[in-house]
Amino acid sequence: MRTDPSILHVDLDAFFAAVEQRDKPSLRGKPVVVGGIGLRGVVSTASYEARKYGVRSAMSTAEARSRCPHAAYLGPRFDVYRESSQAVMAQMRALSPLVEPLSLDEAFVDLAASGLTGLTVEDVTAIANDLKAAIKEASGGLTASVGAGTSKLIAKIASDLDKPDGVVVVPPGTEAEFLAPMQVTVIPGVGPATAQRLSMAGVRTVADLQQLDQDELIRQVGSAHGSSLHRLAVAADDRAVVSDRETKSVSVEDTFETDILDRSLLTAIGDRMAHRVSERLQKAQLSGRTVTVKTRMHDFTTHTRSSTLAGPTDDPRVIARVARRLLEESDVSGGIRLLGVGVSSLADWIQDDLFTEDEDVPVEVVDVPVRQRERLTGYYPGQDVVHTEYGQGWVWGSGRGVVTVRFETAATPAGPVRSFAIEDPALTRLVRVDPSAAEAD
Repeated sequence: MRTDPSILHVDLDAFFAAVEQRDKPSLRGKPVVVGGIGLRGVVSTASYEARKYGVRSAMSTAEARSRCPHAAYLGPRFDVYRESSQAVMAQMRALSPLVEPLSLDEAFVDLAASGLTGLTVEDVTAIANDLKAAIKEASGGLTASVGAGTSKLIAKIASDLDKPDGVVVVPPGTEAEFLAPMQVTVIPGVGPATAQRLSMAGVRTVADLQQLDQDELIRQVGSAHGSSLHRLAVAADDRAVVSDRETKSVSVEDTFETDILDRSLLTAIGDRMAHRVSERLQKAQLSGRTVTVKTRMHDFTTHTRSSTLAGPTDDPRVIARVARRLLEESDVSGGIRLLGVGVSSLADWIQDDLFTEDEDVPVEVVDVPVRQRERLTGYYPGQDVVHTEYGQGWVWGSGRGVVTVRFETAATPAGPVRSFAIEDPALTRLVRVDPSAAEAD
């Protein structure tokens, strides 16, 4: 274990929504929700102004609208988010050569990799504040919250305690005390099901978990899980910061326009997903042993079922065969709103003899007659556009052959609103170059 609080966890505050507020002056200080904007949409990110009304990530857009009807509901602009993320990650890499991105908006930074030793709480606090200032300047005003500690676990938990725009450094030697009063769900791997089992044993806080005998904990949640929780409860976390994170899984999932009850239709969709997963595995020259089927029900409850093969495969017939069996074990009586198929436990070799020839399931890739996940086409709220007379702006709303645009950018004051016919040749979508496109090619 480290003796210095030399691991930082940097988390950009309400990232997608903050980027929209940065680029749209009229939305600054107002509730903004980014995600699916249709009836079946799901919230990706909500600004802090929207969170005051109870809007949260992963909430249905319909519920979010009922809680905060006056918010701006915008479709995502991933090309802009990636560009901002790259600017932020560059500031972290300028501080340390060892940065482990977790997503577009968060990463671990290892200060020890920069040769810094003997770091005090005051030293790390100053470094964190300097990094936050550099991020704000490089990103055009985005804020970040930073947690620091002797381990990844402590740093990640700390970064969430003083949001937005905060810094929390946990002094070495106080980690167990720091965790003790928190709900047990703060420990990675403690989801609703595990929390319920622990609650039945009288464990609700980390302090309760710290007092539980390891053998008893193993009896409650299983051997591997119990041993891990026993260590993490006292902050015994020696995981290293890794700059090149290997791909852990390949998956495909879709949210449907209407809940699906027809099991044969779900099977056909699952077969097609297995084929797409296989294509991605083969393109990446990977294979995997564990096949997982994910289902989300009409009431938003989510279930995953997995099966591990004797050896790794990238064969769509094998993936489909296992996925079909897992799907058969799923209850679809209430309707499925999301289905996903994935392969994990990846390797770079193939096991040819997983099944005999007659056990293989033929995969017929067909066009499934169902509207899948909302794909934004035409003009949608939040989209960047350009007008030959008024310049650059963003779509405020559209419908019935009319598109309404507010003309403003990050560098201008709040701008005027104008409406045009959708076919107006003077109005076009702003095409950006995706900064990750060249890398992907």
